[in-house]
Parts: sequence; C-alpha cells; structure tokens
Amino acid sequence: MLYSEKVMDHFMNPRNVGTIEDADGVGEVGNAKCGDIMKIYLKIEDDIVKDVKFETFGCGSAIASSSMATEMILGQPLSKAMELTNKAVAEALDGLPAHKLHCSVLAEEAIKAAIKDYYDKNNIAYDPKIFPDCENCEACHM
Repeated sequence: MLYSEKVMDHFMNPRNVGTIEDADGVGEVGNAKCGDIMKIYLKIEDDIVKDVKFETFGCGSAIASSSMATEMILGQPLSKAMELTNKAVAEALDGLPAHKLHCSVLAEEAIKAAIKDYYDKNNIAYDPKIFPDCENCEACHM
C-alpha cells in the first residue's frame, strides 16, 4: 500500500479542522508546484497552545500532515511547538511517499508561520533565524 493506515486515518478523519475566529496567530503557506495551501490558527494561553485548527486545500498527504501536526502541538508550550519538524510529522504518520514529503514540510512551516505571527502581534522578541526564510524557498509563504 502506498499510504500507511495513519495517513489514511488522518486523511479520512482529520483532527482540528476549521478556523479560530479570534486566533492569536495565523500562518499560511503554499507550494506553487503542487497547489497545496495550508492555514494554521493558534490560540495561545500562558505560552501553551490551547487550541489549534487548520484549513488545507490539497492532496490527502497534505490533509493528513496538517491533521497530525496539529495533534502533535496541541497542549504543548510554544517552545516545543517550534521544535516540530517535518521529519517528526512524517514519522508520526508512519511515513509518507518520497514525492509527498513536501506536505510535511508545509505543515512544519505553517505552524512556524503562525507562531511568528503570534510573536509579531504581541511584540515578543525573537531571533529571526529561528524562522525559515521562505522568500525564495520551494514551499514559499503566501
């Protein structure tokens, strides 16, 4: 089978789908090559991800990656959410086909973009190097 049971489960039964109207941070990223677009909404309380929702326009791997990534950061401190990697998302899904690994990269970048938005909105100082500079990368920010 091309996709693991976990990928199929998160595609068929995605967790945390939707929007947060009064989100503390919102991150949107897209990949022009494949057309996938991910938007992540964060609700932060006391430096903890209290709620997270996503909207993803894309393939099954993109939806599964978004769903798994949101599950992995829910209830976590922002510092832990910042450590989420695309590799961790792919491993939690029991793997993705090589040509679909970019979906897990988008999930990582969307979460980091949402955290950066939260920091910017709240004038929280941070080292810009901790956020990917996606002006010229393959999975560029929208």
